[in-house]
Amino acid sequence: MNLRLRAASYSAVFAFALLFAFPSSVAGQDWKPVDPSHLAMKAPTVEPDADAEAILWEVIVNSEDIDVVLSHYIRIKIFTPRGKENEGTVEIPYLGSIRIKDIAARTIKPDGSIIEMKKDAVFDKTLVKAGGLKIKAKSFALPSVEPGVIVEYRWKEFRRVSFYMRFQLQRDIPVQVVKYYIKPYPSFQYGMRLACFNGVTVPLQKEKNGFVSATVNNVTAFREEPRMPPEDQVRRWMLIFYAEDRNIDPKRFWNEHGKRVYDTFKPLMKVNDEIRRASAEAIGEASAPEQKLERLFNYCRAKIKNVSDDASGVSQEEREKMKKNNNPSDTLKRGMGTWADINLLFASLAQAAGFDPHLAMLGDRSDTFFDPNFPDDYFLQTFNVAIRVGEGWRFFDPGTPYVQFGMLRWQEEGNHALISDPKEPTFVMTPLSPPEKSMEKCTAKLRLSEDGTLEGDVRIEYTGHLAVQHKEINDEDSPQQREQTLLDAIKRRMATAEISDIRIENVTDPVKPFVYQFHIRVPDYAQKTGKRLFLQPAFFQKGEGPLFPTSERKHSIYFHYPWKEEDEVLIELPKGFTLDNADAPGPFNVNQVGAYNVKLHSINDGQALRLQRSFFFGGGGSILFPSQSYASLKKVFDTLHERDSHTITLRQTASNQ
Repeated sequence: MNLRLRAASYSAVFAFALLFAFPSSVAGQDWKPVDPSHLAMKAPTVEPDADAEAILWEVIVNSEDIDVVLSHYIRIKIFTPRGKENEGTVEIPYLGSIRIKDIAARTIKPDGSIIEMKKDAVFDKTLVKAGGLKIKAKSFALPSVEPGVIVEYRWKEFRRVSFYMRFQLQRDIPVQVVKYYIKPYPSFQYGMRLACFNGVTVPLQKEKNGFVSATVNNVTAFREEPRMPPEDQVRRWMLIFYAEDRNIDPKRFWNEHGKRVYDTFKPLMKVNDEIRRASAEAIGEASAPEQKLERLFNYCRAKIKNVSDDASGVSQEEREKMKKNNNPSDTLKRGMGTWADINLLFASLAQAAGFDPHLAMLGDRSDTFFDPNFPDDYFLQTFNVAIRVGEGWRFFDPGTPYVQFGMLRWQEEGNHALISDPKEPTFVMTPLSPPEKSMEKCTAKLRLSEDGTLEGDVRIEYTGHLAVQHKEINDEDSPQQREQTLLDAIKRRMATAEISDIRIENVTDPVKPFVYQFHIRVPDYAQKTGKRLFLQPAFFQKGEGPLFPTSERKHSIYFHYPWKEEDEVLIELPKGFTLDNADAPGPFNVNQVGAYNVKLHSINDGQALRLQRSFFFGGGGSILFPSQSYASLKKVFDTLHERDSHTITLRQTASNQ
C-alpha cells in the first residue's frame, strides 16, 4: 500500500521543479558507435568469472514538465551460455508513480551485423519480490542472443520531481563504466549535495554547459542473497539532494528538527468539545491506561474509513476530489481520512483523555537502516504517535490497516524513533514484537491410501506480521485471484497437489487472523517400495528446500521480524499397514534465539499418527546476523530442514498381502 507520505511534507520545500538540459556531447538518442575491440572481447575485465559484463551504463538526467527523466543506455557483452540465458531477457522494474517509456534494443554480432528488437516485443508483467511485494516490470527478449554478441538497450524512466534522487551504481552483472550526467537546478536557493553509501566515493566533475558528471569504473556485480538486508543497505549507490551548505553537528540537527516537528504538528492534534465527547464515548468505563488507549485505537479503526488503504474501495479519482481534513474534528465529522488523519485523530482523542501524545518520526528498515549520524530528515520516512505510559514509551499506528494494537509495521519495529518535543527531542528504539505475536498455526486431518495418496482437510492461520503480509498480498485481488495465489504456493511445494473447497477468511479484517481452509489431495505423497510406504509426517514442510542453499555468503543475514510456527498433523494410516519405524527427530535450541521440537505419536491402536511441531526464531530481538556467522546460522536451518524432511516407514502386514 502507498500509505507512507514523506514525514517532512509539512514543509514548503517540495514546491519546486528541477530543470535539466542535455549536454551537447550526450544529447542524442542514437545508438553509439561500436568499438571493434569490444566486438572482439573474449573475456570479462572486471570479474574474471563473469558470464556477461556491461561495457557502459550511462544515465542522462533531464526534465519534462513536472517529471524528472532518466535516460538510460546500457551496452553488455555476452561471454557464456549462462550469460545468454540471464541477459537475453530483460526486466525493468518500476513502482508507484514511476513510468518506463521509449524502450529500444538491439543485438550486435561479432561480425558487426545488427538485429533490431521489434517494437511489439515489450510487454508488462508483475514480479513478486520477497515478502510478497508486487512490482510491475517492462519485459522484453533481445533477438538472436548468443555468446560473443553485444546487446544494448535504452529506456526512459520518469520520476516525480523531488529534492532527493537515488542513483544506483551496481547491476547484477559487473560494469566497466557507470556514468551519470546531471545539471544542478540553477535558481534554487540551496545547492546540490552528494552523499555516497556502502563503500563508494564518487567525486563530481564539472562538464560543459554547467553539467556535472559522476563516474565509477570497474563496478563489481550486485548479487541478491536469501534473507539479506534491504538492497540500499548493501548495494553501492549515491543520493543527490538539495540542502543548505552548512556543517551541522547531527545531535544539534536532530534537536532542532524534533522541536520543529513538535511545533508543526501540535496544532494538528487540537482538542475541542466534540473530540472530548468522542474520547469519553470510546473509553467508556475503562480505567487502566492500557485499556483506555486500546479502546481509542479500536474506535479510530471502527469509525473512520481509511482512504489511504488500497482495499478501501475509494478510487484515486475520488481521493483527489476529497476535501482535506484540516483537523481531527474534520476527520471525525466526515468519518473518513488518510492514514495521517487517523493517527492525528488518535493523538487528539488520547490528549482529551489526559495523555500527552508526541509525534515520533521513524525510518523504514525495509528500505535502509536509519543512521542518526546523517543530519538530514530524508530517511525518517514516516510517523507514529508516541505516548509515555509508566516508565516507557508506547507507539501507536491505528492509521495502518491490519497492524494490531501494541505493534507497529515490522518495518518500524526495532527502529530509531525521534520523539518530537518542545524542549528535549530524543531518539528511542521502538520495541520488536516477540515471536509469539506473529504465528503460523497449521492443522491438518489427513488420510493416507495404500498407493501413497494423502487426502484431507487443512487450516492455516496467520497472526501479527504474518497476517499483515498475507492480507496485503490478497486484499486487492478477486476471490479467484486469491485462490490462485494459494494454489501456486502449494504447487511450488507439491506439484501433484489438487485443491478444492477453498475458504479464505478475514482478508480485510483489521483484527482477526488471516485464514486458509481447503481440502487437499496429493497423489504419490508417500513413496511405495514393495511392501513399504515411506512417509514424511511434517506435511506443511513437504517440498520445501533449504533456506540457505549456498556454502558461502557475502551479505549479512536479515530476518524481518521474529516468528513462531505451530503444526498439528493427524494422518490416518491405510488398512493393512503398521508402523515399522516411527522415531521422531530430536529437538534443538539456539541460545534463546530459536527452538525446535517435534512429538510423534501412534494413536488409535496404531491406526493413526499425530505430529506436533513447534519452531520459533528471533527470540531476544535477534534478527540481524553478520556474514561471519553464516556458517553456524546455515547449520541451524539445514538441521531444521533435515528434521522436517524426516521420513517414517509403514510396513504392509502379512494379513493384507
